[in-house]
Amino acid sequence: MAIKRGSKVDSSFSGSSMTDLMFLLLIFMIIATTLINPNAVKLMLPKSANQLKDKAITTVSIQDAGNGQYRYYVELENVGSRQGIERALQTRLAGQEEPTISLHADKTVEWDEIVQVMNIAKDNGYKLIAATQP
Repeated sequence: MAIKRGSKVDSSFSGSSMTDLMFLLLIFMIIATTLINPNAVKLMLPKSANQLKDKAITTVSIQDAGNGQYRYYVELENVGSRQGIERALQTRLAGQEEPTISLHADKTVEWDEIVQVMNIAKDNGYKLIAATQP
């Protein structure tokens, strides 16, 4: 007398749940990447066709506040003056091998201000990259 099982195991695979999971991950990644903004200081950068792929350790931003006044930022921290830039960079880049700085400056910032920041980088042995728009 043969004994039959009442239920059989279904060996087929349903991919609908995997598709739902991938769709949710895609939506999460799109939202997360739009929220990440490494340079939150709004600047109008000059245009350039040449783009470097070096990865900067930190950023220095110079924003034109009008009337010949400028705001200086290291990362997103307002440091107040050029001397504040040098102090902030020295604390952030202490012990780094080949420290690289990305300089972001408004189009309207005078060259004297940009050259002063370049001199700070040169005096401290930092590599400097001028940020531009593609």
